[in-house]
Amino acid sequence: MSAIRTLGELRASGYASRSVKDEMRANLITKLQGGERLFPGILGYDESVVPQITNAILAKHNFILLGLRGQAKSRIIRQLTDLLDEEIPIIAGSEINDDPFAPLSAYGRQTVDLHGDETKIDWVHRDNRFVEKLATPDVTIADIIGDVDPIKAAKGGHLLSDELTIHFGLLPRANRGIFAINELPDLAGKIQVGLFNIMQEGDVQIKGYPVRLPLDLLLVFSANPEDYTARGKIITPLKDRIGAEVMTHYPANVQLSSEITKQEAWTKRGLEDFTVEIPDFIAEIIEQIAFEARDDQRVDKRSGVSQRFSITAIEAAVSNAERRALITGEEEIVPRISDIYAALPAMTGKMELEYEGEQIGGTRLAKDLIKRACGVIFEGFFLGIDFTPTIHWFDEGNKLLMSDTASAEECVGLLDSVPQLIDSTLVPLEFRKDDKAKLVSACEFVLEGLYAQNKISRNESGGYEAVTKAKRDRRGMIYEDFTDVEGYN
Repeated sequence: MSAIRTLGELRASGYASRSVKDEMRANLITKLQGGERLFPGILGYDESVVPQITNAILAKHNFILLGLRGQAKSRIIRQLTDLLDEEIPIIAGSEINDDPFAPLSAYGRQTVDLHGDETKIDWVHRDNRFVEKLATPDVTIADIIGDVDPIKAAKGGHLLSDELTIHFGLLPRANRGIFAINELPDLAGKIQVGLFNIMQEGDVQIKGYPVRLPLDLLLVFSANPEDYTARGKIITPLKDRIGAEVMTHYPANVQLSSEITKQEAWTKRGLEDFTVEIPDFIAEIIEQIAFEARDDQRVDKRSGVSQRFSITAIEAAVSNAERRALITGEEEIVPRISDIYAALPAMTGKMELEYEGEQIGGTRLAKDLIKRACGVIFEGFFLGIDFTPTIHWFDEGNKLLMSDTASAEECVGLLDSVPQLIDSTLVPLEFRKDDKAKLVSACEFVLEGLYAQNKISRNESGGYEAVTKAKRDRRGMIYEDFTDVEGYN
């Protein structure tokens, strides 16, 4: 079809125009009948979000995605272009993708009237039919709808009221495509009025001059559900014109969250002399930290804890393990618990804290979350395994400190001195004793799990030692670490 270059050729080909919503509906039906995956790379929404979006498109509705940060709203919106035809014809030179059979702009109408079947045709790829705008309070009606261009008026000898003097904004330029607005409540009320007026009635005023623009669009919006009613406001007439509200959500479980992180995180570093292997328990702990943060009363629920929390945390942990391998000359990069602690800078900025959280600080709160997460995952791996000899060794006054830059060989030498630690650690795990990098990672996991159960203690240097009876009675808490914080003495 792209070989067609004139309106006459387009008529002869039998091409029939259709609205963008009819186009997307037809292509969606084809994908559903063919069993195609609608949103590749989007995990965890197959039984919730995707069916709702599918229904909205089948009903030819505009819709809004409501969800906290890091729930793939923007990615979903951008993938909607896959439901458009690969190419559509427009009048050559049109700023608003004029349909050759039904031109909308004054330029398009005049061009067809002047040239008839010899009117030049261009083809627009579907990727160029998507326009996205982040809503901010300083967005103007000129940005979205358009404005009078005095230079156009002067050069063409037109009156300012002539439609040919308009410099079109983002919305008209998205004609016959998808127009997306992120963070809709941040858009000023008068701009929202311009939106619903042009999408429903098809008219708008620019500098006091009425202009008819019955645009052909699918409008998609995104917003944080808290912002929806608090920080910003969606005016009632616009809200009434949005056909469907689709609620997004965080992954339902650690396993699904881990799959998303594995897909998104940059962990394969491309180093020829090194291999990267992330033990399952390390990946699960990092995901569990995010789950603990979302449930913690000291973390602001209105902001949420993004999936980017887990992604950046695991990338930072791998980077610390990579740094260790570069220093020690080891060929295997295997993250440990100490590497998760080294990833604290990648976690603290991802949490908005409530008053109590602000009092203790993001770093100490993140350490608390790591401890609790390790405790949860530890019980899943080592339930019923007796570590009494190991605990007794610490109770006798022994201490164990392994630097995060120490080689696996050095660490195994230290761990060998702890009775039954290595043998008990290997029971539920599927690797050999001579796999020293993984062995060290697993042993650190066990020590952190015992610390989470308050059977041993962890000092600020990352070393493990005996825990006092007073501390051992405080199951699952780390109030003992807050002794130097005002209010926790």
